Order: sequence, then C-alpha cells, then structure tokens
Amino acid sequence: MFRALSLCVPFLVSLILMGSSFVATAQTGLPVPRFVSLSVDEVNVRVGPGRRYPIAWTFVRVGWPVEVIAEYEHWRQIRDIEGATGWVHKTLLSGRRTILITGDRRPVYEEPDTDSEVVLLAEPGVQGTLAECDGLWCEVDIAGNRGWLKASHFYGVYENEKIR
Repeated sequence: MFRALSLCVPFLVSLILMGSSFVATAQTGLPVPRFVSLSVDEVNVRVGPGRRYPIAWTFVRVGWPVEVIAEYEHWRQIRDIEGATGWVHKTLLSGRRTILITGDRRPVYEEPDTDSEVVLLAEPGVQGTLAECDGLWCEVDIAGNRGWLKASHFYGVYENEKIR
C-alpha cells in the first residue's frame, strides 16, 4: 500500500502542476500581467469571472488604463491604478495602450531629453495614448499633442518596458 501511494504522489503532483500550467497557457497566450485599456465608457467590474457574480464597481471612462492579471475563459481579472482588482468581460477591454499622469504636473518634451523644448505640462489624472517606449522615455499623445514623457511619470507601462 505504501509503495503504491509513494508512486502515486509524484504522478499526482505532476498532474496538478501540468493542470496549473495548462490554465496559464490555455487562454489567449498573451503575457500576464499586461496593460490594456477600457474599450467602452461604462464597464462593470465584478467580484468573480461571470455575469452571475455581483458588480463591485463601475468604471465610467473609456480608455482608462488597467492591468490584466489573470484570465478565465472570456473573463479577465484586472487591477486598476489604486490596486483594486475585479473581473470584466474581454469585450470591454482593448489592447490599445493608454496612460494616466501620476504625481505632480509633468513636462512632456519634444524629444526624449530634458534639455529639449517642453510641448505641454500634463496635470495629474490626464489620460493619453502610448506610442512607444525605450525603457526610460515614452512617446505619448495627450489631447493631440505628441511628445516624450519619462516612463516613471505615469501609470500604464512597466519599469524598463520597451514598446515599438
């Protein structure tokens, strides 16, 4: 009995490990976590992955940046700028990268260099779109003004992330 059990334990452990890795790769195949944005102006965030779960809160701003931190069938668990998590249907999310200015008023430069001309000063809470990043600087568009912003001055990109 003990010998049979000792042979079964590694097998069961490998099945469990295979199952957990299967869950991680069985969805979209996209990296998790990853930044996305809200694709509509009203997004119900639920406490679980399905319509039967209650609504925890509702976002009311299209383009708001959030992180996908898990996937389950057609549902994505997201985390917002404040760290709150919940579940939304995948059709309510867009792969379009957006940003949210954080901290103080932030200068957006003509070039990725603090010695270049300031194109605009972006107030905290202002949204924009993300064009590219070199890990330190990102090219952004805020209200039709394109320029370069330090990656540490907004929410919507990972530290040292490169985007082309």
